[in-house]
Amino acid sequence: MSSRPRAAWPLVAVFTAGYLAAYLLPTIVGRLSTYLGLSQSQAGLVGSALLLSSASAGFTLAGRVEKYGSRRPARAGLVLAGLGYGCAALTTSVPLVVLGAVVGGFGSGTATAVAASGIAAQSDPHRTSSLGLLSVSATAGALYLTIPHLGGGHRLPFASIALVALLVWPATSRLGGSVPPAASPVLGRLPHRRSGLVLAGGMLVWSMAQNALWGVSSRIGVGQAGLSEVTVGAVFAAALGAGLLGVMGAGVLGARLGRAVPIGLGTMIIAGSIVLSSSADDLGSFATGEVVWNTFYPVVLSYLIGLAASLDVRGRWAVLAGSASSVGVACGPVLGSVLSQQAGYAVMGLILGAATLLVAAPVTAVALHTGGRPLVPGSVRRRGGAPAALLAATTGGLPGAVPKLGAPEQAVTEISVPGLRRRRLVRSAIRTAGPAGSAGQSNAYASTSER
Repeated sequence: MSSRPRAAWPLVAVFTAGYLAAYLLPTIVGRLSTYLGLSQSQAGLVGSALLLSSASAGFTLAGRVEKYGSRRPARAGLVLAGLGYGCAALTTSVPLVVLGAVVGGFGSGTATAVAASGIAAQSDPHRTSSLGLLSVSATAGALYLTIPHLGGGHRLPFASIALVALLVWPATSRLGGSVPPAASPVLGRLPHRRSGLVLAGGMLVWSMAQNALWGVSSRIGVGQAGLSEVTVGAVFAAALGAGLLGVMGAGVLGARLGRAVPIGLGTMIIAGSIVLSSSADDLGSFATGEVVWNTFYPVVLSYLIGLAASLDVRGRWAVLAGSASSVGVACGPVLGSVLSQQAGYAVMGLILGAATLLVAAPVTAVALHTGGRPLVPGSVRRRGGAPAALLAATTGGLPGAVPKLGAPEQAVTEISVPGLRRRRLVRSAIRTAGPAGSAGQSNAYASTSER
């Protein structure tokens, strides 16, 4: 891919198409159970198969997007998503629905991997990831408002995802093409291996806990809180709308508090809202838990994505951590279905809340320990500093890794020190470059200091 910075909106569009299936998972699982006669566990397994296929695409493409370019894999992913989800929407045969969901999930994962690699190459990955979450939250919220009123059985959620994939297709023309073999940079070993592995494992457990509740939230609202599908859809739309505000707030907050505070504090609030939502028995408690949860979920996720992107400018940790998160998302519906059937929704919430709190510590420690690329574009890392960045520029370093002059963190303030006066250099203090000998240079410096 070209080293020239590209517009972020094509990446945001592809990110939206790739992430939409995970956001619509509750209505997909609920409608598979209602209209195709599947049990709760069977419907959860179909959702898990979709998301596992998505995760496998991410693991397959990790570190390879730059080789193929962004345009070709993005288009292939969108085609697979359109065909897979479209076929699942056009049939009532359970095996064909499962096959279409798996094929569509692989397409969604391919699109997400391309978007994650491109986001990591941006000068401000946190801002771009926030825009992507803002877009997918708005799209999912609009669908949650309209789908319950249109009926359509299990077809409508799948058809909606396929339609979004087709609408995003024109945006791929703005993505980068393939790189000639001679111009392709050597990737080398993954940097920050220990921190990256801890982050990927933490995101797996974190996402598993979130989507264990998200996969059964519709059933909690209908079965335990006694709400209608239309009311539950309105609650989800309101919750995703609150998520939009949360993402916008995260974009405004940016680097002011770093990454550790939003990740740690936000995860603690999420754990409490999981317990509240899972134990809800009326509209007020259910809506409060869902709204608070969905307000902070995309905020923390945006900082996690930005943290993963900061570990490797090539986007390999962004793709690997995102794929690990997809594995957690895939296991979530099955875990939620099993826990809710065996122990009930309230106990399930306590278990998921405790797991969320436990994983907050190592992930926050990674944010504290690892410098990575800062949230503000152009700033210099604590270790290495400007000399290391300039050295990278002169030795063929990675594009985008060199800080821009005049960035906020590099502003130079002139300080006047009492007792020192500006002195005018005289001609005798200046020597020409060359083998002048150490004595001549010493005399020059002595002459300067005496004056």
